[in-house]
Amino acid sequence: MNKIALAFAAVAATLVVPAAAPANLPVGARAPQIVTQGALAGKPFAFNLEQALTKGPVVLYFYPKAFTSGCTLEAKAFADAHDQFRAAGATVIGMSADDLPSLQRFSTEACAGKFAVAIATPQTIAAYDVVMKRPDGSATGLATRTSFVIGKDRKIRFVHSNADYRDHVRLTLQAVKALRR
Repeated sequence: MNKIALAFAAVAATLVVPAAAPANLPVGARAPQIVTQGALAGKPFAFNLEQALTKGPVVLYFYPKAFTSGCTLEAKAFADAHDQFRAAGATVIGMSADDLPSLQRFSTEACAGKFAVAIATPQTIAAYDVVMKRPDGSATGLATRTSFVIGKDRKIRFVHSNADYRDHVRLTLQAVKALRR
């Protein structure tokens, strides 16, 4: 491999390899308010966390990028479990730094129109402490794969941060059901 190809490979690796998992907001912390734009079944809508909490707990899950393999599989898993979340009284909302047109497509193709996805601004990503970082510690502009269950009182009741999408649905559903007890 020539020097240019090696240099390119080294730069590319720093863009896709996240650093260690962030601290995240802890259980018991007050969830920062979110007011943003998003999409549900391909249609734009305004999301307001405080308003959503008037209906019951909110599962707020951050994911790095729409249409990547893990994020698509996670969205499909949340869509498959939508009726169980609804029966438990919870609203699910996915959050990423994607633009609105991407989220509109993702909300229909990956989420099957079952739940909303919304824009996580840099301020929201920082407030929830889900900043994905490169090995050198610099921010990528993306969110880590982190799920929060937020109670009606706006307190964080559960946090799960793991790049592997597979346990997010199961664990957040357990946490939501535990709130009902």
